[in-house]
Amino acid sequence: MAEEFITVGEIVNTQGIRGEVRVLPTTDFPERFKQTQKIFLLLQGQRRQLTINRAWEHKQFIILKFDEVADMSEAEKLKGGLLQVPRTELTDLPKDCYYIFEIVGLKVIDERGQELGKVADVLRTGANDVYVVKRDQGKDILIPALKSVVKKIDVPAGLMQVELPEGLI
Repeated sequence: MAEEFITVGEIVNTQGIRGEVRVLPTTDFPERFKQTQKIFLLLQGQRRQLTINRAWEHKQFIILKFDEVADMSEAEKLKGGLLQVPRTELTDLPKDCYYIFEIVGLKVIDERGQELGKVADVLRTGANDVYVVKRDQGKDILIPALKSVVKKIDVPAGLMQVELPEGLI
């Protein structure tokens, strides 16, 4: 079976003239860039491993310097690339916590077993996440990620069971 890779950041621009890149982290653990030496770059369908020489935070970005990238013109070619790690290197989460990529795609059913749709996106609102459930017909359902609403998540089965508050649909 092929190894599965998870995206933890996207190269959005260059930074400076020495080949550094500006990365928008897509991980809840941006400190991983300072703790990791090797990371994979997926660019135009090709994946290759890069060595992180230095990493530091700048505003909402992580700035990375790779051993393999000597100057700004080489860094420019990496724009749009996704930084990935093997699934085996993911940070372990506490019980009943999930990565967004594990939630997206789950089939959502109500307490009676009626299918409501599939999770298409997760909105990070600050107070609590909100699951965007795409329906076959009708408007999307916005489900708050609260224990009082989300009763069960079974990632291996691809299923989320919810008890919707009155008037949510």
